[in-house]
Amino acid sequence: MAPPVGPEPPVSYPGSMAFQRISVDPRIMGGVPCIRGTRIPLAMIVRMVADGTTSDELLEEYPQLTADDVREALRFATAHVDQRTIALDHSA
Repeated sequence: MAPPVGPEPPVSYPGSMAFQRISVDPRIMGGVPCIRGTRIPLAMIVRMVADGTTSDELLEEYPQLTADDVREALRFATAHVDQRTIALDHSA
């Protein structure tokens, strides 16, 4: 039997996994993790950093962000990668 379809509650993390600057709400950006109070997706921040954008450049382009927002976005991404098994393509 399929699980019921409907809005999911915002994600919360116990203890050391609390992310005060991150919001996951199905009513905002379809539940994509965003910086709280904005519609700036964490994936975009992480992607920009991976592509070489500096924190200062991010803050200039998105003045509503703080350096703490950027750091927490990276910690959130790290925590989620760290908790999942990721299949890697072993072809070379």
